[in-house]
Amino acid sequence: MILAAGRGERMRPLTDHTPKPLLRVKGMSLIQWSIELLAQSGHTDIVINTAWLGDQIHQTMGDVFTSSSNPIRIHYSNETQDFGGALETAGGIVRALPVLDDVFWVVAGDVWMPGFVFSPALMESFRESDDWAHLWLVPNPEHNLKGDFGIASNGKCFHAKQQQGAHLYTFSTVALYKREFFTPPICELAMGNPKGERLALAPLLQNAMERNKVSGTIYTHAWTDVGTPERLNLLNSTP
Repeated sequence: MILAAGRGERMRPLTDHTPKPLLRVKGMSLIQWSIELLAQSGHTDIVINTAWLGDQIHQTMGDVFTSSSNPIRIHYSNETQDFGGALETAGGIVRALPVLDDVFWVVAGDVWMPGFVFSPALMESFRESDDWAHLWLVPNPEHNLKGDFGIASNGKCFHAKQQQGAHLYTFSTVALYKREFFTPPICELAMGNPKGERLALAPLLQNAMERNKVSGTIYTHAWTDVGTPERLNLLNSTP
C-alpha cells in the first residue's frame, strides 16, 4: 500500500494544484519511484489511498501501471469520495484492509529511497515471525533530530517512554504489517473502517511495542522525506 492521501501543507504552494506524490524528483514523480521499486521486486498489485486532489493520481497512474519490470495493477481507496477527506494513516490502512494481503508493505507516497528492495523473501521471513509489524528506521535528518523509535539488542523496537535517554531513529514510513496489527487489542476500528474514522498510526505502534510485537531494521542508504519545497529543490539539484 502506498499512502497518498495527505494535503501536503508544508509543500504549499506546490501542492495547491498538484498532490504531493505527483511532484517530480529526478525525472519521475515521487509515487512512481515507489511503484517502480515494487515492480522490480516482483509485486503485481498495490493499493493507493487518495484524498487531496486524488483524481489526479488516478488519472496519471491509471489502473494498470506498465513499468520497466512488469505491469502492476493499482487499486484505489478514495477517502474524499467515501468520507469527505483523509482518514489519517491508520484509518486509511484499515479502510483498505479488505483488499490487502495478510502480510503487506506500506510506504508513504512522499518519501524518496531509490535503492530500497521490497523483498518477497523478507515478507516470508516476517510472516514466520511472532511480530505484528517490522519497521525500517533511518538516521535522524535535521528536521527530526530527536527521532521516533529505537531498536534494542534483540531487534525489537521501542518508543521514547519505554527507554528514557536511549538513542532513537526516524521512522522511514516503510514497514511490513500483518493483518493482526490492525485488529483488537491494538486497533479497535471495524474491518474496512466503514464509519470513516480518523486514526493515527503512532499510538498503535507504541501499543504494539509495549507488547514486544514490533521489530526493526536500520536503513542507511539514500532516503529523503520530501516534505518541503527546499528538500525537493535540494534533491533535484544534486547529481
